[in-house]
Amino acid sequence: MDITTVAVDLAKSVFELAFGDGQGRVTGHKRLSKDAFAAFFVNLPPCRVVMEACGTAHFWARTLQALGHEVRLLPLQPVRPYVRRNKTDRADAGALLEADRCGGILPVPPKDAPRQALQGLHRLRQGWMATRTARINAVRGLLREFGHDLPQGPAAVLERVPAWLADDTFDLPPALRQALGQAMDEIKDLEARAAEVEKLLRQEARQRQDVVRLLAVPGIGLLIATALAAAVGNMEAFRDGRHLAAWLGLTPKERSSGNRRRLGAISQRGDPYLRTLLIHGARSALPAAQARRAAGKRLTRLQAWALGLADRLGHNRAVCALANKMARIAFAVVRLGRDFDGDFVPAKARTAEQPA
Repeated sequence: MDITTVAVDLAKSVFELAFGDGQGRVTGHKRLSKDAFAAFFVNLPPCRVVMEACGTAHFWARTLQALGHEVRLLPLQPVRPYVRRNKTDRADAGALLEADRCGGILPVPPKDAPRQALQGLHRLRQGWMATRTARINAVRGLLREFGHDLPQGPAAVLERVPAWLADDTFDLPPALRQALGQAMDEIKDLEARAAEVEKLLRQEARQRQDVVRLLAVPGIGLLIATALAAAVGNMEAFRDGRHLAAWLGLTPKERSSGNRRRLGAISQRGDPYLRTLLIHGARSALPAAQARRAAGKRLTRLQAWALGLADRLGHNRAVCALANKMARIAFAVVRLGRDFDGDFVPAKARTAEQPA
C-alpha cells in the first residue's frame, strides 16, 4: 500500500486511521487500540501524520516525531466543514485528510513537555480559583438568606465570616454554622493550593528568558507571561503581532462587502483564559498611567497613546485596544529577543514623523 499521509482520529482507547497516497486519495482505513496504535507507527516508514489539536495530541505528536514521522496538528474549527456525512470516527479521519490538503489552514505547533507542564499548572490554578469563587458566592448567598449581607468582593467574606462563625451570639442555625465553617476551610485550602502553583510558576519564570522579558511589559505579570510562554512558545506559529492578537480574539469582528467596511466588537475567539488575563492586565496598566499623569510624572509613548485613546473613545475601548497592543508587544519582545522599550518608535512611524 502506498502510504504518504496518515490521518488519525484520536480517542481514549480506540483510534481510527485513514491512509492517503501522494494524490490525496483515501487508500484505506484501520481501527486500532491504544497499544496497537503505538506499535503500528514503530514499523511504518516515515510519513506525514495529521491529527486534530485536541486532548493527548501533543503527547502523540512528540511520540511520533521521535519515531521519525512528520506530524501536523490541525485546529478543530477549520476541520469540521470537511466532514461530509454523519459524524463518525471514520468520517472524521477522512475529513482530516481533506483538510490537510488545504494550504490555508495553519497547523498548531506541537508543544514540548516543559511547555505542556507549564500550561498544566495554569489549568490547575484556574480550576481551583473557579471553585473558590463558587464557594465564596455560595457562602454569601446562604448568609443573605438569613439577613446577613456582605459587601462585594472576596475580601469581605474572608474577613468577616470567620469572626461571625466564631461568635456564639451570631444569629445562624447550628447545622448551617458548621457547614459554613467547612466551606471557609475549603476556601482557605484552595487559596493555599493556588499560592503553591504561583510559587512553581515563579520558579519556572526565572529559568526562561522570554518570560523575564515579558515581565517588563506594563500590564504583563507572572500569570500572563507564563501563560503566553506555555501557549505560544517562541511565537513562530504567527506571522506577526496582529496575527497573535487575532488568534487571541482581540481584533474586531468584520462584516464587510464591496467598498463598505464594517468593524464591530472584538471577536472573542481563541483561548478565553489568555484573553481574560490580557484584558485584566490592561485594566491595571491604564489606571497606573492615569495616576502617573495626575502626579505630573513623565509618560512613555505607550502610556501617552493609551491615555489619549481613553480620552477619545472611553475607558473600556481603550482597555481592549491596550490589551491588543500588549499582545503585539509580547510578540515582538519574544520573537525578536529584544527588551521592552516603552518609547520605541516603529520604522513606519519614524518615516511618517520625518518632515517632508
